[in-house]
Amino acid sequence: MKTRPSPRAGSYEINRRRFLRGLGAGIALPTLPPWSGSSLGAATSEPALHRATTASGAPLRFGVVYFPNGAIPKTWWPTTEGAPFELTPTLQPLASVRSQLQVLGGLDHVNATAGPDGAGDHARASGTFLTGVRVKKTAGSDIRAGVSIDQLIAQRIGQQTRFPSLELSCDAVRKSGNCDSGYSCAYQYNLSWRSHNTPVAPEPNPRLLFERLFGAGKHGERAESLIRRQRQQRSILDFVLDDARSLQRELPAQDRHKLEEYLSSVRDIEQRIQRAEQFGPTPDPDAASPEGVPTSFEAYVQLMFDMLFLAFQTDSTRVGTFLLANEGSNRAFPEIGIAEGHHHLTHHLNKQDMIDKVSEIDRFYVRQFARFLEKMNQTQDIDGKSLLHNSMILYGSGNSDGNRHTHTNLPLLLAGSGGGALKAGRFQRYGGVPMSNLLLSLSDQMGAHGIERLGDSTGRLSAV
Repeated sequence: MKTRPSPRAGSYEINRRRFLRGLGAGIALPTLPPWSGSSLGAATSEPALHRATTASGAPLRFGVVYFPNGAIPKTWWPTTEGAPFELTPTLQPLASVRSQLQVLGGLDHVNATAGPDGAGDHARASGTFLTGVRVKKTAGSDIRAGVSIDQLIAQRIGQQTRFPSLELSCDAVRKSGNCDSGYSCAYQYNLSWRSHNTPVAPEPNPRLLFERLFGAGKHGERAESLIRRQRQQRSILDFVLDDARSLQRELPAQDRHKLEEYLSSVRDIEQRIQRAEQFGPTPDPDAASPEGVPTSFEAYVQLMFDMLFLAFQTDSTRVGTFLLANEGSNRAFPEIGIAEGHHHLTHHLNKQDMIDKVSEIDRFYVRQFARFLEKMNQTQDIDGKSLLHNSMILYGSGNSDGNRHTHTNLPLLLAGSGGGALKAGRFQRYGGVPMSNLLLSLSDQMGAHGIERLGDSTGRLSAV
């Protein structure tokens, strides 16, 4: 049993600094899946179990892939509705999986429009994308969005897998600072929100993500490595929680709030370890552990897509989000001969050379997505169908036309057949309804029933 001296007058500040500094050093928490509790020692309230399976009993998977800065409308949208749809220049890389795709037009996020809030369309675009709410304009700690649809689904079906959800990114991890005209960076660098003021930070490092999923080391050695890591985590958790209990009563209100928010993630580690033990031996795919972040952005994106593929293939999770780059990203693309920044080019003022370069960037992102879908489509699931057939992967941006910062008629693709429940292989216009309606319909398909509303939703989207 651990013993420590009783608190003394004047020792509070030292203990406080030591403890808060130790929180970050002891456990890497930014990439953890969500936990629904909010206070130290509180028991979680598990929702009733829902089934995220297809009619054949195979796992049903839900993914979201976000690309920044909208798309050039002329090279994105097919000209006629129905099936089969036209493969426009931007969508051409998807030719081999066209029968598993829907191009969805006429879906809006009006809560991302300026209104009385003025500038800040990039922050609103990504902050609203999976929440449907108007995010609060603040660069301080009083951020406010809403619970995102992926986390609502994970709360209901996440007990069926080792990880309720996974969050990935090929960008920085930021939860604070001023990034867009008075909006917090939290809105642009996080797609997933477990509560109105708590984003779920994505994991940008493929090696750390792989080790979190399967353990460190070579194929055949990872199970033992993961067990050692879990034992070490338990020891750290015991120490952190013991320290927290001794300090919680002494902390001022602001620090108590931070502590409780942090400890919700600590509690989640406990649940993750318990869940891993519940599911038995951890999968050990015959794949090399990534060395780290590749120097090439194209290789980086492909590697992170491979991590999402492995997570779905091994049924480690059935819910995943992937932020390709933050909304407003000004990345250059030397891989395709573009030296200017993406965001700069989107403000093209109708100059054709700039429009052409943005179209090439749009196509670059679609090409990476197509590679992922092809891999999903070529991999057999437990029912003999493909992983893609038994999935619903939403690809899109919260900006429509990056030049004008519009948020109506969002560029959206829905890949996969949802186990046969979706009408794939077509272009469908919906005539200006909330995108939130689509997200609710997909949550129903995932078996995550009981989500009555999301943001500005007005109902379900029929005939998806």
